[in-house]
Amino acid sequence: MGVLFFVLLAIVVLAVVGGAILGLLLHVIWWAIVGLVVGLLARVVLPDDRSGIGPLQTVLFGIAGALLGGVLAGAFDVGWFIEFILAVLVAAVLIVVFGSTSRRSGSGVTRTP
Repeated sequence: MGVLFFVLLAIVVLAVVGGAILGLLLHVIWWAIVGLVVGLLARVVLPDDRSGIGPLQTVLFGIAGALLGGVLAGAFDVGWFIEFILAVLVAAVLIVVFGSTSRRSGSGVTRTP
């Protein structure tokens, strides 16, 4: 009887831990999708000549910003809507900051004939 109890306890613990890991994984996937969309929208709004960074970098900065915003929102334990807004805002800020930094560093280079 004691062995059956421990087997059932192990199954319950695995189900709870597995559910928590699956929930976290789904959140990370959601933040990555949000960042991808923000990066693609930034690509439309800021073409190559205005953003200073390439299309892949824009999308990657969007994904990284959304993940960072999602983690911050999770740390403050806010609702899903505020979590979404924060993820979008951080992704947009990251794209603007890195785009303007790249544009400034590229414009200061002088070429000699």
